[in-house]
Amino acid sequence: MQIQRAKPLKAHNTLALKASASAYVSAHSRDDIVAALDWARVEGLPVLPMGEGSNVVLAGDLKALVLCQSEQRIQLVAERGDTVSVQVSAGYNWHALVGECLDRGWYGLENLALIPGQAGAAPIQNIGAYGVEVERFVEAVHGIYIENGEAFSFSTAECHFGYRDSVFKRELRDSVVITAIDLRLSTRPDTHVVYPALQEELDARGIETASPADVYASVVAVRSRRLPDPMTEPNAGSFFKNPVIGGEHADELHKAFPQLPLYELDDGTVKLAAAWLIEQCGWKGRREGDIAMHDDHALVLVNRGTASGAELLAYAGRVVASVQHRFGVALEMEPRIYGN
Repeated sequence: MQIQRAKPLKAHNTLALKASASAYVSAHSRDDIVAALDWARVEGLPVLPMGEGSNVVLAGDLKALVLCQSEQRIQLVAERGDTVSVQVSAGYNWHALVGECLDRGWYGLENLALIPGQAGAAPIQNIGAYGVEVERFVEAVHGIYIENGEAFSFSTAECHFGYRDSVFKRELRDSVVITAIDLRLSTRPDTHVVYPALQEELDARGIETASPADVYASVVAVRSRRLPDPMTEPNAGSFFKNPVIGGEHADELHKAFPQLPLYELDDGTVKLAAAWLIEQCGWKGRREGDIAMHDDHALVLVNRGTASGAELLAYAGRVVASVQHRFGVALEMEPRIYGN
């Protein structure tokens, strides 16, 4: 394990924002993680697990030890009928994991293909796409408490999953390092294609009964068209959550804006399309300095040059204010914000 001091982080966040960390370590094993936590306690530095930096905004330099994980481990833990339990190290690239599971005949994750980041970040954000959220597959989350180095294992219920939410984003934010996750997958193909954009892609391909491989390929195709590659256009994916509002408020908005997409949820609330709200306020493709809303997707903020985290957050704040003013709807940013 090698600790690096005053580590530049531009290459370690997908928005390519300039910032540095007091210290940085890439942990290759659980022992490395424990040693890094011990070192940070001695140095009096907080610890920030970073992953691939695909869901963070660095507003300034970090007075912390930034901890990344690189272990690539996937292990079959148990088989029960047509169900398998698989344990994956937190450092495993998520998209690579989806492809590996598909190749091994472990199905379920196909709708979540091409989501950036590592496996350990998936339960934190409760990542979701095309009608599927990762909580459906999580059996357990394993990790270490930063403060005392004690290990933990949480069941699905203990993760308190919600829409793009979990206990790791709230009560345990920045308090734990996730080291591995257990996933429950199926050896029997069971595809989910109810999401309109996915069904349209399958129809365009002439596929009536989709296999898991068909769903995987279609999701990759749709995401590749809709979302820019962070390697060529620095971004953090969808920057705002789709807001959820009460039924009465939704009815009022629908009367005033008949074209507003509405998605009724089981609990009587209604999910709105944040991209539609933002586009109606004139932000799609709009550039201010080096920050812009992407030309093709009104949810993706892009760093067109050398923008700072402060500039990006100021732009995002203006987007939030304009949507609130026109629709009376509060947008919430998805990425976590760190730094001065």
